[in-house]
Amino acid sequence: MIAASPPAAEASVAGHVPRQSYGRKSRVWQVVGRTLTYAVLLLWAFICLFPIYWTFTTSLKDQVAVLQGPTYIPFVDFEPSFIGWTDILGTPDQRDILFRNARNSLIVALGASTLAVVLGSMAGYGLTRFNYRFLIWRNRDISFWFLSQLILPPAAVVMPLLIFYRELRLLDTHLGLILLYTVINLPIVIWIMRDQFNSIPIELEQAALVDGATLFGAFLKIVVPVAGPGMVAAFILSVILAWNEYFFATVLTSINAVTMPILIATQVSSQGIKWWAMAAVATASIAPLVIIGVFLERYIVRGLTAGAVK
Repeated sequence: MIAASPPAAEASVAGHVPRQSYGRKSRVWQVVGRTLTYAVLLLWAFICLFPIYWTFTTSLKDQVAVLQGPTYIPFVDFEPSFIGWTDILGTPDQRDILFRNARNSLIVALGASTLAVVLGSMAGYGLTRFNYRFLIWRNRDISFWFLSQLILPPAAVVMPLLIFYRELRLLDTHLGLILLYTVINLPIVIWIMRDQFNSIPIELEQAALVDGATLFGAFLKIVVPVAGPGMVAAFILSVILAWNEYFFATVLTSINAVTMPILIATQVSSQGIKWWAMAAVATASIAPLVIIGVFLERYIVRGLTAGAVK
């Protein structure tokens, strides 16, 4: 005689939870987790973007609105004024100064970033494909030595650099800033590209070598296209670092190669700091970086997801 199976109700009483109950709980936790994730991301986006919004709204204030206290929304908390933009664009001389500084920053940032990515890509490729030995140092030690240069205080080298540049006639020149910013950006570019090349299978290059390609040809035709997103991410990071650098630009330039950060810092009059004009120059300085980020956003994402930045 075959015993009948217990009813569903008796199974539930015995401690068995129906599969549908598990499915509902799983969906609820997924919704809760997704909601919390989006809430954290929105909070972080607000924290990151609010200083930019504050700078832009400050450029639309006059002296009274700036000094009267926190005001956030134009036409609601304060009446917009374009006095800050008039201070930097009101006359032909003021426009020439702004455009000249922006041009200097663009030349220096693009030149230094291009050179840093070219040299850093070759250095990162060599550290991932060849075994080096210098005394007791190996590839990993050499990589950490490059990274350790980031902790070097700029004040410790500015005086030797000033003397060295004066002897080489590189003071207040685009070339002087490009060479210096290339050296400053090289450590981080090398590490980014080292991680990028580590994620590329070496079998791709071996197949190209078997087909008759040279080592440098395999690097240019096989590795570089695959590592393109990481190179773009490194390039954008280098542009941002070079564009925002202030300390060395202040010491090594005076007239011909003055950059945007210096123009921001010079918005001071006999009556004090012109916050509205400073905010207007800062907004004009941020705009090119925002445009670059918007147009190259897909490459940044691909570089991040490919392991280029860790």
